[in-house]
Amino acid sequence: MAEVVAINGGDKRKVMVAIDESECSHHALVWALDNLKDSLVNSPLVVFMAQPPSQQNLSFAANLGLARMYCPVSAAPDFVNSVKEQHRKLTLALLEKAKEICAARGVSAETITEVGDPKVAICDAVEKNNVTLLILGDHGLGRIKQAILGSVSNYCVQYAKCPVLVVKKAH
Repeated sequence: MAEVVAINGGDKRKVMVAIDESECSHHALVWALDNLKDSLVNSPLVVFMAQPPSQQNLSFAANLGLARMYCPVSAAPDFVNSVKEQHRKLTLALLEKAKEICAARGVSAETITEVGDPKVAICDAVEKNNVTLLILGDHGLGRIKQAILGSVSNYCVQYAKCPVLVVKKAH
């Protein structure tokens, strides 16, 4: 777990950037490194990524054409385990890449991953790790898609137990 250290005259801060595979989350990470570098030099940055539960993994696989589920039948355990393992590998690779991006900018990064609905997992990680600032990227879904799909950043703004900074990418 990242150590909480004194920054800027004694304030104790712990910054966490939540990422996914999107360009928006990459932009948020780079923004944090570029704009908060002085605060992050003395304290590791926490980079977090949620792994969707297996049910979402199966939906993702089905949408890619990897599974054809025309009726509500349980997937074979080997298939479920294979999908979960592939998603775990992807998550670890993305976290490792984020760690390399941080190191290239002189910032030490700790990586954390949890399985669960991303918005809930992020808020839980904030509380569990005593995070004092959460940074997220904005996917810019638009109001209709946001209403239908939900917004991780909106959820975190409402429920995270710390200030939340949502970084928008200029279009």
